[in-house]
Amino acid sequence: MWTQDTAGKPVSSRLVGKTYGVVSADRQREMSGLELVQGLVYGTLPLNTMAKTLDYDVTEAASGHVVVTATPNNTHLNPFGTVHGGLAATLLDSCMGLAVLSTLEKGVSQTTLEFKISLMRPITPETGLIKAEGVVLSRGRRIGTAEGRVTDCRGRLLAHGTTTCLIFQSSSNSP
Repeated sequence: MWTQDTAGKPVSSRLVGKTYGVVSADRQREMSGLELVQGLVYGTLPLNTMAKTLDYDVTEAASGHVVVTATPNNTHLNPFGTVHGGLAATLLDSCMGLAVLSTLEKGVSQTTLEFKISLMRPITPETGLIKAEGVVLSRGRRIGTAEGRVTDCRGRLLAHGTTTCLIFQSSSNSP
């Protein structure tokens, strides 16, 4: 669901009422990856604190597909006046990793082994709402791969990337 800010730009209204924090390891083990990611979308589970810091939201989740959105602002700028590439990198790492997570069974987790991104166009606060969409390419027993695309509201490609994730059994010692 989208609303407009005071300047008439589209923003996600889902952030209203969302909380931030950590989902305990015990609680994570009780849910499939899709249940966990959908909990982030619907606000029944807390978003990570990086989402609060960078003001992004997880807005869609299906098995193998996750969307993360943000509206860049002046807090995201690099010294040259454009949005720091770290915002696009974080959105891509999040949507791609969560896409892999969304395919996992109860008691199984994942972590990013590596990711690569390419920045295609400058992002500025005037860009408005951006969407990072992650899609699983391959998911095996130990390794999952995904690709992601960051686009603006006109569908222009701003950045894209790929990730490789390690898949493992959750344990009581896992973070």
